[in-house]
Amino acid sequence: MEKLLAPMAGNIWKIECKEGDSVNVDDVLIIMEAMKMEAEVYSPATGVIAKITVKEGQDVEEGQALLEIDS
Repeated sequence: MEKLLAPMAGNIWKIECKEGDSVNVDDVLIIMEAMKMEAEVYSPATGVIAKITVKEGQDVEEGQALLEIDS
């Protein structure tokens, strides 16, 4: 199980995947807004989205788990 962590503090602007989706390394999974800029968050592994632990519009801290990938 691989966890995708927030690279910075910010707001979850858009979630580009759903639980059960197959993903590859470097797929864009989440778009965050931080300091009035959009930042794409990429998949660290190939596998299946097992659990999404955040919602769109939610504020997150750097290092917070965003989702889990079952590889």
